[in-house]
Amino acid sequence: MPEPVNPVTFPPAFLWGAATSAYQIEGAVREDGRTPSIWDTFSHTPGRTAGGETGDIAVDHYHRYRDDVALMADLGLGAYRFSISWSRVQPTGRGPAIQKGLDFYRRLVDELLSKGIKPAVTLYHWDLPQELEDAGGWPERETALRFAEYAGIVGEALGDRVEQWITLNEPWCSAFLGYASGVHAPGRTDPAASLRAAHHLNLAHGLGTSALRAAMPARNQVAVSLNSSVVRTVSESPENRAAARKIDDLANGVFHGPMLHGAYPETLLEATSSLTDWGYVLDGDLTLINQPLDALGLNYYTPALVGAADPESSAASRADGHGQSDHSPWPGADDVEFHQTPGDRTEMGWTIDPTGLHELIMRYTREAPGLPLYITENGAAYDDKPDPDGRVHDPERIAYLHGHLRAVRRAIAEGADVRGYFLWSLMDNFEWAYGYEKRFGAVYVDYGTLTRTPKSSALWYGQAARTGALPPLATAE
Repeated sequence: MPEPVNPVTFPPAFLWGAATSAYQIEGAVREDGRTPSIWDTFSHTPGRTAGGETGDIAVDHYHRYRDDVALMADLGLGAYRFSISWSRVQPTGRGPAIQKGLDFYRRLVDELLSKGIKPAVTLYHWDLPQELEDAGGWPERETALRFAEYAGIVGEALGDRVEQWITLNEPWCSAFLGYASGVHAPGRTDPAASLRAAHHLNLAHGLGTSALRAAMPARNQVAVSLNSSVVRTVSESPENRAAARKIDDLANGVFHGPMLHGAYPETLLEATSSLTDWGYVLDGDLTLINQPLDALGLNYYTPALVGAADPESSAASRADGHGQSDHSPWPGADDVEFHQTPGDRTEMGWTIDPTGLHELIMRYTREAPGLPLYITENGAAYDDKPDPDGRVHDPERIAYLHGHLRAVRRAIAEGADVRGYFLWSLMDNFEWAYGYEKRFGAVYVDYGTLTRTPKSSALWYGQAARTGALPPLATAE
């Protein structure tokens, strides 16, 4: 598409940010009272991560946070979304907090505010304290109760300075990659347990929202970040539409149904009835989950393309982009086949399709009218390397960001209330089971020296953040 004559401009109050998560960047896993999370255990288990790599050091943000905040300020970012390490704050997942853990986040918040950068805190980005997993993890109701206690502790400690809060990041991954396919921590492969985990994550969100509001000033905003899927069908046959309905329920309805509407989709309950009777949904749970939200975070990378599986085939293809496993992350959907979507791909093998982001925004504009939206994750992994001068040019990522930000602006023009965009990720980091081989960062990290180098995309995005308008692609350098 040719570059428009007039620049693509955003509303003056639009928030330009970048995002990270604790286990992917902090390191210092044994310092100041922190105890293992499920990702410490998982990454230290042979065969679980690429090259056996772990987040023990990651990019050492725990010790280098001041430099990282200065880098954000130099780029002109207006906001920084980061997560709290639960086991750094409350090592057993129970009882009083360790003040040294809270003090790290207090210092980080103060540093951000001193540079005019708005902090946005995510309470849970997949790093459950190992002791809670040993007691049963997310399939157990008790874990949701413990999360509410943790939320209140952090809200009380930081709520006077942090106004934007997110309870959970991508609970779909926690439930179904962690407990069904096993490609994420804790690495369990029990489809029935994954559905119990999904419900208790929903309950944790509801109870955590209430705990935050009880602990913080009323001005603060509470949201959740969902990696809702854009589910498309290979054709409009009744069989393929039924397949898409099943995946949409498992990807989206299982979370936004209770959170936004106070009910699970009846089609979800029916499709999973061979695995569970949902008897763990107790009276009053749906009311507890269905707390009014101040905003909704949407994470988007690529759409899904599905159809009914060939009944003559022994196994349906699962090109769903969620890692290799003999076990599916889609409980009750063995009769659904995933297809490769057409188009250019990132290093993750994910198709680049900005129209999916526009579609997702407009869906939730209809699904939750009046609820402000934030794009809390969007970005791409590429095989970035420094040139002989030490510069890192990543025109593919710039084109990716340009296309997706234009999709956001189009949605705003069509009436969507999108308040901000958080690039994933601020810098290269530990990419979960992929170890350090996938680079999502706008800032290049030399993993040998931990030196940070802003890529061309960081400079391009920084210009957008400072001006509120997308720079031409030709100015990427």
